Amino acid sequence: MLDNWMGRGQRGSDGRDKVGLGSIRRPVIGLALGGGAARGFAHIGILRTLVAHGIVPNVVVGTSMGALVGGAYAAGHLDAMEDWARSLRPRNILSYLDIRLNGSGLIGGAKLAAELEATVGQTLIEDLPVKFATVATEVRTGHEIWLTHGRMVDAVHASYALPGIFSPVLIGDRWLVDGALVNPVPVSAARAMGAEIVIAANLSSDVFTHSTTIYAHGHSAEIADVPEAAPEPAPPKRGLGKFFSAERTMKREFFGGGGRPGISTVMVDAFNIMQDRITRARLAGDPPDLLISPRTGQIGFFDFHRADDLIAHGARAAERAIDSIQEAIHILAPQASHAGADDRSAPVKE
Repeated sequence: MLDNWMGRGQRGSDGRDKVGLGSIRRPVIGLALGGGAARGFAHIGILRTLVAHGIVPNVVVGTSMGALVGGAYAAGHLDAMEDWARSLRPRNILSYLDIRLNGSGLIGGAKLAAELEATVGQTLIEDLPVKFATVATEVRTGHEIWLTHGRMVDAVHASYALPGIFSPVLIGDRWLVDGALVNPVPVSAARAMGAEIVIAANLSSDVFTHSTTIYAHGHSAEIADVPEAAPEPAPPKRGLGKFFSAERTMKREFFGGGGRPGISTVMVDAFNIMQDRITRARLAGDPPDLLISPRTGQIGFFDFHRADDLIAHGARAAERAIDSIQEAIHILAPQASHAGADDRSAPVKE
């Protein structure tokens, strides 16, 4: 498989690629998968493309949906994740929304967690064949928490617990929410876990308007005030319908309609803007070696039914980056002038 990106040489019995009298050790490749709600399905296309070209990550770190897809890959369940993603339709998505009128989030998240647990079971992070971590945020302190041990279901659930939408998750003695509040594309975590080359996937890089400033905007005196249209009265409920009216109303308010943004749209758009600004700052201070940027900006955060399009966007973005990734791996691969020259040519023990 390594021949795909090395382009030459044969693998010896010690796991190294032999090139003449020397040897080239496979560098430790880290993959940092960013958050982005539904846009996170693009990570499936990215992973598929990288692996197809022989670029197999040793370290996978994810934030929010990046944690969900990265965890499925690390546990060997990417096929099941992809099948589930492609099967989603607007009606399916509503069935996962366990709306709550009390608590610390509009959605309990138990249904989604159950779906995840049905896929990965009781898998422990420390038992995975690759190094894996999710990033979450502690509610009271704002600390960046790297979850590297324990049940993968809990670690992933905490990483995608969008504040106000999903309830916080208690792990140990810490209440945790979405890691995108502090580290939307976790390059730093991948490096800290031993990655020599970090490939990052940023899902918000093509949302250009987030950095735009509009000056002198306000009400024009030349435009007469237009009275707001009165809301259309809801049809009377008959029979058993009245028992379900509260939940239906909540879901209507959640998604909005008639040109008016719903609760979810306002909260998620605000979170998306904040995440984009944080991502720019974090990547400027600690840039990855390679950056993959799918063009998903025109797909909404809750467009989970568009998995086919998102996976295709991810695959195309990864294909555009393959040559640069292979070149970087070849340049940065630790080399020795002859076999056994020093410890740097020894295989990495994980």
